[in-house]
Amino acid sequence: MWRQPTAKKVLRYGAAGSATVAVAYGGYSYYRQQKHPISSLLRLDRAYPQSMALNADQLESTSTALGQRPHAFWSPPTRSEMINELKGLGRDGSPRTDQEAEFDILVIGGGASGAGCTLDAATRGLRVAMVERDDFASGTSSKSTKLVHGGVRYLQKAIMGLDYEQWKMVREALHERKTFLKIAPYLSNELPILLPVYKWWQLPYFWVGCKMYDLLAGKQGITGSYALGRSKTLESFPMLREEGLVGSLVYFDGQHNDARMNAALAVTAAAHGAVVANHVEVTGLVKEKDSEGHERVCGAKLRDNETGDEWTVRAKGVINATGPFSDAILKMDEPRMGDIVAPSSGVHLVLPSYFSPKSMGMLDPATTDGRVVFFLPWEGGVVAGTTDTVCKVEADPKPSETEIEWILSEIRRFLSPEVKIRRGDVLSAWSGIRPLVRDPKAANTKDLVRNHMIHVSDAGLVTIAGGKWTTYREMAKETIDKAAEEFGLTVPRPCQTESVRLIGSHAWSDKMFIKLIQTFGVDAEVAKHLAHNYGDRAWAVCALADRGGDAQRLHARYPFVDAEVRYAVQYEYALSAVDVIARRLRLAFLDAQAARESLPRVVSIMADELKWPADRQKLEHRKALQFLTTMGLPDSILSEDYELMDAGAGGERSGVVNLHTTGTLNLVDPASYYRRGVFSADEIGTILSAFAEFDVHGDGHIEVKDIEPLLTAIKVPAAGLAQGLNAYLEAAKINVADPAASVEFEQIFGMLGDIKESFNAKAKEEVKAGAKLNQIPTSRSGGGV
Repeated sequence: MWRQPTAKKVLRYGAAGSATVAVAYGGYSYYRQQKHPISSLLRLDRAYPQSMALNADQLESTSTALGQRPHAFWSPPTRSEMINELKGLGRDGSPRTDQEAEFDILVIGGGASGAGCTLDAATRGLRVAMVERDDFASGTSSKSTKLVHGGVRYLQKAIMGLDYEQWKMVREALHERKTFLKIAPYLSNELPILLPVYKWWQLPYFWVGCKMYDLLAGKQGITGSYALGRSKTLESFPMLREEGLVGSLVYFDGQHNDARMNAALAVTAAAHGAVVANHVEVTGLVKEKDSEGHERVCGAKLRDNETGDEWTVRAKGVINATGPFSDAILKMDEPRMGDIVAPSSGVHLVLPSYFSPKSMGMLDPATTDGRVVFFLPWEGGVVAGTTDTVCKVEADPKPSETEIEWILSEIRRFLSPEVKIRRGDVLSAWSGIRPLVRDPKAANTKDLVRNHMIHVSDAGLVTIAGGKWTTYREMAKETIDKAAEEFGLTVPRPCQTESVRLIGSHAWSDKMFIKLIQTFGVDAEVAKHLAHNYGDRAWAVCALADRGGDAQRLHARYPFVDAEVRYAVQYEYALSAVDVIARRLRLAFLDAQAARESLPRVVSIMADELKWPADRQKLEHRKALQFLTTMGLPDSILSEDYELMDAGAGGERSGVVNLHTTGTLNLVDPASYYRRGVFSADEIGTILSAFAEFDVHGDGHIEVKDIEPLLTAIKVPAAGLAQGLNAYLEAAKINVADPAASVEFEQIFGMLGDIKESFNAKAKEEVKAGAKLNQIPTSRSGGGV
C-alpha cells in the first residue's frame, strides 16, 4: 500500500528533482524537529516565560501554500511540561514565583465549551489553563448528531409560537455555522438534507420554511434550498418509501467530526499559549476572603489520574464548563445549591453506508411522538437519531435496547419495505447526555433555559451550561467576557476566535490528498481519510508511517492506519486505548465490533509509545471492552482474554465458511443479535450442507415437502416456533399449498434468519406495541435536535 522512498532513489534525479526531494524529505525533517526543536518556530521556548509567547500564532508562522506540506510543523508541549506548569513550575521543572505561577483563568472541563473558552482566553492574551477529568470530548461533545446547524425545528417553533428567543437562537446558530465551516474546513462540510413530502399541502409549507431558513442566515448563508419532484427525489434517495411520495425539499446545513474538532480546539489553544491537560481531575475548590471579607474561588485542588499526584493550582478565577457534571462542581462551591442540570439522553445509531446516499442526508419531520429523526452519512457510516429521554448523569451511559429499537422502528417508517433494517445492522449505538439547564435565579426554577446559561455564584465561580456544539464559540465569547468582568482581568485584546483557524487548517486544501498519494504512495481511501481528519497535519501522520513502517490498516474495512495511533499519543495527548479508538480515530463510533477487533494492535502500539508494562496493557484492553459495551456491544465481550486475542496464530481461520460442517444452528445465540450477519461462518456451512442433501438435481432448488426434513436435520424445532412454521414460509414467499413447488436457497436462508432473530430479539420483547419512551416534551427540550 505504501512505498518506502530512500535517499539513493531520490538523489538519482539530481537538481531537476529538487522540488520532489523537498517534499519527500519532509517526513525526515519532521522527525529531526523532535530531537532538535527550533524554539522560535516549533515550540514555545522553555527558557522564556509563557507570557512572552502569547501573541505569537505558532500555527500561522508554519503555514505554506494550500495543499503543500508545511515548511515546518509546530509541536505541542509534552504532557509532562503541561503538568509542570499546572504545578506552578516552568515547563522544564524550574521554580517560579507565586505571581508567575498564578493563572488568569482556570477552566474545568475539556469538552466543546471548556476547550472553546480556553482558546478564546488564550487568543485574547490571557494566561489560561484547562483540566479535564477524563479525555477531551469524553462526554457529550463526542456523542452529538454531528450537525453544525441553526435548527429547522427551532425555526418552526419560533414562527408558530411567535417566540423571539427561539428566532434569535436560530439566527445566532446560523451565523456560527458559517464561522465553523471557515475556521476548521477540513473537519466540517456542507451537507444537503432531504425532507420527504407525502402530502401535497406540505410541499409549499416546507418550501417556505426552508427559504426562511436560508433568508435568516443572511450574509452567513451557505448553499440555498431547492425542491425536487417525485422521480428526482427517488433518484437522489433510492431507499426512500415510494408509496404516497409527492416530492421533497432539500436544504443545507453543516456537519463535522465532533471529537476531532474538540481535540483540535484543545491543541490550538496550546499553540496560543494555553496549558491543557486531560486525565487531571478537580477534587475541590480553593477559596480565600477578599478585601471586603467575602469568600472568593481562587483555584482548585487537582489530581493527575495517570500518576496519582495531587496539588493545588491558583487562578484569579475559575470557570465551570463540565456540561452534565456542572452540578458536581457547583456543589463544591455551594453544597446546598439545587441542581441546575436536567439531564436528557440522546441515543444515536450508526448503520452501514449502503442505507443512505454518500452525499445526502434525510430528516423525518414527523415521528410518532412529534420529534424529528435524522438519517445522515458520516465518516463512511450512517448516523440515525435521536431520542430525548429523562436520564441520570453518569460518565458512560448505555443506550437501552428500547431506545435503539424505537429509532429503528422510526427509520423503517420512511424507508422502502424492500430495505430491511435489523438490530444486527447497527454497527454502533451510543447515548449522549444533553445538559438542559434551569436558571437557579429565575422565578420558576422548573423551567428549562432555551439556549445556554451563564451563572455566577456568590463566590465568583462562573458556570457555562446548556447550548449546543454549533454555538460553542459564541458561548465561549460570552463566558470569557463575563469572567473578565467578574475576575477583574485586564484583557489585552477583544475576542479573536471568529478568525482563528484551528490546527491543520492553514495549508489544507480539498485536493491535498493527491499530494499525499504521490509523495507517500498511500492508497486513495486512506489519503482522503487522513486529509479530511488531520488537515495539513496529515503530512505528519504519513511521515510517521513512512519512517516507522506503520502503514498497515488497523481494520480491513476502514482507512485507519497504525501511524494514527502514534500521532494521537505524541501530538494529541491520547493516554488510553479508549482515547484512541473513540475520540482520535472514531472507530468505536463507526463500528464497535471493528474497534474490538482492532484493540490488540492499538494497545500494542500505545504500549510501545508509552512504555506500558504487561499489566497496564491488560487493564487498557479491559477498560476498552467495558467502554464498547456502552457503544452497543453485549456484556459478554468482557469475558475475552487479552493474551488470547493478541496471540492470533495457528488454528483454522475464523469467519471462513466450512462446507463440510454437519453441525446444528445455535438458535439461542444472543451474540447474533449484535452481529451484522445473523449466522456465523460455521452455521452458514451447516445450512449449505443440509440444503445440498435435499438438492437432488444440484440446481440450487429443493421442494416444499423437503423443508421440514431439512429443518429437522439442522435441529430447528419447527413445531415449537411461536408464530408457527407457515408464518415464516409465507414471509419468505414460499407456496405452501403445493408440496412439489420449487424453493430457492435464498428463500430458505432468509426464513432461517427470521427464525433465529425471533429467538434472540430481546428488544422486540421490551418494546411492546404502543410502548413509549419517557421523552421530555418538545415544548421544553426543543425536540432533541
